[in-house]
Amino acid sequence: MSIELRQVSKQFGEVAAVDNVSFTVREGELIGLLGPSGGGKTTVLRMIAGLELPTAGDVLIGGQRMNEVAVQHRNIGFVFQGYALFKTMSVADNIAFGLRIRKWSAADSARRVEELLKLFSLDGLQRRYPHQLSGGQRQRVAIARALAPRPAVLLLDEPFGAVDAKVRQELREWLVKLHHELNVTTLFVTHDQEEALEVSNRIVIFSRGRLEQIGTPREVYEQPANEFVARFIGVMNLLELQVKEGVAQHHELRFPAHGAAEGTTLRIGFRPYAVQVSSNPLELRYRARVRHVYFLGVMLRVEMETPSGLVIRARVSKEDFARQGIGEHHEVSFQIRSYRILARDGDSLAPEVSTEHTVPGYDAGI
Repeated sequence: MSIELRQVSKQFGEVAAVDNVSFTVREGELIGLLGPSGGGKTTVLRMIAGLELPTAGDVLIGGQRMNEVAVQHRNIGFVFQGYALFKTMSVADNIAFGLRIRKWSAADSARRVEELLKLFSLDGLQRRYPHQLSGGQRQRVAIARALAPRPAVLLLDEPFGAVDAKVRQELREWLVKLHHELNVTTLFVTHDQEEALEVSNRIVIFSRGRLEQIGTPREVYEQPANEFVARFIGVMNLLELQVKEGVAQHHELRFPAHGAAEGTTLRIGFRPYAVQVSSNPLELRYRARVRHVYFLGVMLRVEMETPSGLVIRARVSKEDFARQGIGEHHEVSFQIRSYRILARDGDSLAPEVSTEHTVPGYDAGI
């Protein structure tokens, strides 16, 4: 079932927790609500669920305005951050709780619980209690309970925040697989960028109650709408340059001014993968000294410092790193393949300016 927010705001006293937010979730999508603490994402989730009422604007589910519709009549499954399982109930009874509230027959309830135990790989655990389960198992029970009454929408608030890194990775993969099988419209709140990028069909990014950008994982990573998104999603080199004599310049780095007036400040961002590094300090355009190397598995992130003190982060494959023999404190050279001009937070740029730009004179064959 589709979900739509139309100019929704939520005030808590003088604080605007959500400020004029509009977006649409298509039926069957898996959407990540991403942002820092206090960004408004959980408040948005709670307004969709009916646990909070909008101060202004409309919440629509399946095309129907839901502002005055009670929680129990919205056909929504909600999973809280701390699982909220009933400690004195077994796994089977926890899963069946919503079915009893809705007065399902004992036979239908038993069949549904059995179906979910198999689907969620909880076979043999139906008689256990929450304290006898691992964190990952408790989370699966919580989601099974939410899905038991066959809701049209599933809402998850920080679903994997209470488990360790290995279990969290397993649960991410499991959630994607489950979504493919059930095709239930799903929204989940997270502050983990990697989690949102890995799991979501699209990501809605919030900051200070405002919607900053909505797009696919690739779009928000490669085409950030503004400086906040660029900083928040992944690692981004960010520069503030002054336009002088038709060139945007920051110490030794120079970029085209793209028609900006003399004296204008441009904000430029480029990902580490857009930086090419050579162990030969004379081969490429700019000089630098390696400050630190971060091992990331198949890739390494190289942190360099230019003679003016500017820190640049590059990404180098493990094979290229070994071939070139790059090491900490080595003198190297680098060049920037491509970059984006970024809007300040809350601003926007013309499409022709905000697209990715290739550095003039860059030779991809170097």
